[in-house]
Amino acid sequence: MTATVTAGPRTTDAWRRFAGTGWREGVDVRDFIQANYTPYEGDASFLAGPTDRTRAVWEKVSALFPEERRRGVLDVDTATPSTITSHAPGYIDRDRELIVGLQTDAPLKRAIMPNGGLRMVENGLRAYGYEADPFVSKVFGTYRKTHNDGVFDAYTPAMRTARRVGIITGLPDAYGRGRIIGDYRRVALYGTDRLIEAKRAERALLDARPSTEHVIRDREELAEQIRALGELTRMAATYGCDVSRPAATAHEAVQWLYLGYLAAVKEQNGAAMSLGRTSTFLDVYLQRDLDEGTLDETRAQELVDDFVIKLRIVRFLRTPEYDALFSGDPTWVTESIGGIGADGRPLVTRTSFRFLRTLYNLGPAPEPNLTVLWSPRLPPAFKEFCAQVSIDTSAVQYESDELLRPRTGDDTAIACCVSAMAVGRQMQFFGARVNLAKALLYAINGGRDEMTGEQVTPEMPALTGEYLDYEELSAAYDRVLDWLARTYV
Repeated sequence: MTATVTAGPRTTDAWRRFAGTGWREGVDVRDFIQANYTPYEGDASFLAGPTDRTRAVWEKVSALFPEERRRGVLDVDTATPSTITSHAPGYIDRDRELIVGLQTDAPLKRAIMPNGGLRMVENGLRAYGYEADPFVSKVFGTYRKTHNDGVFDAYTPAMRTARRVGIITGLPDAYGRGRIIGDYRRVALYGTDRLIEAKRAERALLDARPSTEHVIRDREELAEQIRALGELTRMAATYGCDVSRPAATAHEAVQWLYLGYLAAVKEQNGAAMSLGRTSTFLDVYLQRDLDEGTLDETRAQELVDDFVIKLRIVRFLRTPEYDALFSGDPTWVTESIGGIGADGRPLVTRTSFRFLRTLYNLGPAPEPNLTVLWSPRLPPAFKEFCAQVSIDTSAVQYESDELLRPRTGDDTAIACCVSAMAVGRQMQFFGARVNLAKALLYAINGGRDEMTGEQVTPEMPALTGEYLDYEELSAAYDRVLDWLARTYV
């Protein structure tokens, strides 16, 4: 059965009628969106500017940025490994905020995530004048095996060598689950109680299956997922939010969705913690409340502005080397906007405009990474608005919806900066990158490192002629790349 919107007066079970149907056939947010969203082909004239309340919240957190830039990090909790429930509630301005929730108990205060790797935490802290709490170092250095330890145990000697000399970079020892998109919309649509019930039903299907390696792993991971949903419920409750039930209003939909995302960034230090594809989903709730008269455009934009403020201040503790590699302190909180549905309808809504409007209301910013899924079939007024925003802010990214949709469907989102995946149905590991210039030098030098003289690849003849022969160089280059491919398969 398809989930449908029920308009009219609210009743005690309004949220059940709004979002509660269809879930037993599977968690399907796309189905809900397709059944309920309102395509918008008008222009940007309906948009609202920032309110005094929005300005006050944004100015309060913006006042912290200069000191953060000066010091590298504003503050770090060195003693509390971050989990979904590890920190007390934090606020920018408790009296003014509409969307609440921070990674720690204060804005821009960073947490440590030693489950990923103790050395990464210690190096990050040391770079900014901090030291890890001795108890944390003892636990994660003696008793708790970290992700980093596990990956290094799995490396072959050739992998370690290639990593050490830098012919391969971006390996998974520090950021193994690098491109992460959870379907945070599910928290708003279903509530955690129903998501837990669905996970328990999925877990029960494994009970009668033979305990093979894959089945045992699936049982354990489902148990972890159920546990995490319970922790999300408890974390949200500390902010006065009952995410155990579906969101009943547009305000709750934005808040519930954000709390789902917040749980992810409190626990995962992914190189790219993308948001997904949320604007059209949220528009269903915003449009319903607008139609019912319980919301006006000014408040609708305020909710989006507050949401984006929270996304702009996501922070992780990383090393200066990482920041130098990526020319900043990126988190790639990528929101995918627009595109065309499989049925030919544009997925542009008023909230697509509202997200882009934040670049005026709050000023340009690299985060969240607002990415328009572009198609010639997008509404002309939306294309014109995107062009104007790009000219004014230089803060919009574009990807071809025509290329992505046939491969990953019309509920595709961008993970990291360019990689696409179907939201809630796929995942990507962080991809390693080959230093092609270095590989070319190895081809010339017979597989020896040009700085140390170390034989890195299997031995091969060095190219010693006065001039490089294209065919000879090409064959040697192919041998180096083939060795790298065999090493990392």
